[in-house]
Amino acid sequence: MPAPKKTVRGSLLVTTATLLSLAATAPAALAAPTPSTSPTATPPAQMSQVGGARLGLPGTQVNLADGVPVLPKDLTARSWLISDAESGEILAAHNAHWQLPPASTLKMLFADTVLPRFPKTTEHKVAPTDLAGMGVGSSVVGIKEGRTYTVHDLWLGVFLRSGNDAVHVLSAMNGGVAQTVRDMQDHADDLQAMDTHVVSPDGYDAPKQVSSAYDLTLFARSGLQKKDFRDYCSTVSAKFGSGEIRNTNRLLSGDTDVPVYQGIAGVKNGNTTNAGATFTGVAERNGKVLLVTVMNPEKHDHNEVYKETAKLFDWGFQAAGKVKAVGALVPPKNAAQSTAQPGATASAGQAEGTGGSGSKPVASATAGGGGSSGVGIALAVAGGLLVLLGGGAFLVNRRWPLPDLMRRRPRS
Repeated sequence: MPAPKKTVRGSLLVTTATLLSLAATAPAALAAPTPSTSPTATPPAQMSQVGGARLGLPGTQVNLADGVPVLPKDLTARSWLISDAESGEILAAHNAHWQLPPASTLKMLFADTVLPRFPKTTEHKVAPTDLAGMGVGSSVVGIKEGRTYTVHDLWLGVFLRSGNDAVHVLSAMNGGVAQTVRDMQDHADDLQAMDTHVVSPDGYDAPKQVSSAYDLTLFARSGLQKKDFRDYCSTVSAKFGSGEIRNTNRLLSGDTDVPVYQGIAGVKNGNTTNAGATFTGVAERNGKVLLVTVMNPEKHDHNEVYKETAKLFDWGFQAAGKVKAVGALVPPKNAAQSTAQPGATASAGQAEGTGGSGSKPVASATAGGGGSSGVGIALAVAGGLLVLLGGGAFLVNRRWPLPDLMRRRPRS
């Protein structure tokens, strides 16, 4: 494959053409292995190499050099990944392609698949069959049979309370659970999320249902390109029925031992018996947007998954622009194929730039400090990721604003 051409004026196209075309052309030997019924205590010796050969190796992958901060020493998660949301560069990773139960972080794939299909004003009266088949002990938002809900309310239930009942109602609207699972798997395949095997739309523990830190990051990155997805995943609290629900993402809503993370703007958390605690978050500081995914910390302290995520965010913001990438987030299949066509270009891991094709970035603001509690809030910050498939290329040459959380935070 010919070497990628250099872009002009730092145009943001998705990392190197070599890395991004790996998954589209990778032989079967590089694909993820058949998922097992339950995870083992140690990662496989060989894992998928989608996004780069080093990502298929067990253990921590990072290019430490002069000026690059040392990674936190007290990380206990089975798997984690830090990436630049804009360029797709993976700054560091630990067992990135280890297939593990995803818990409710799989709802990011559910939302990315189903959210565009129904206008938020659509109303649906809940039938008893809509709520059939939910796992015992499922997290619920309190959907009632015979009541009518808007699609907007159902998505609030999915994102804020991780409501499996809301997921099942939306799945019923989408043709049923089985159809929705097929749709999700098809979408995962298109996103080149080859570690993911979907069994239930809500992420509830099920035999052979697995994903990976790499794939969950792909889901978040794809979903965040949708305005409604960004709005829902960043909402701290909302009215639901006769009461109010609050986001269970503790880096967004805070807790006694976890402050709101400066610049946080989503995405999704999860916790089940088999999966342990899982989380994917997006945060911005000074124009840099990072995605962090953490799966199943072995340390079971309260809110440990959020604490380890915050440490990785801190490291990522310090290392960004200094550390050499160990891999890349790949584009969807159809976009990856188009990047190999004549005239399509890709930069070698550039993470800064003003955008190509004559586009201009949307005006952005840096994250500011919080109020009396000292909590930082993400203002109308900017990230990358707009996928322009109409032109036949996976371009990251415009910016979408992460939500202004100040407008969603209740006044103290």
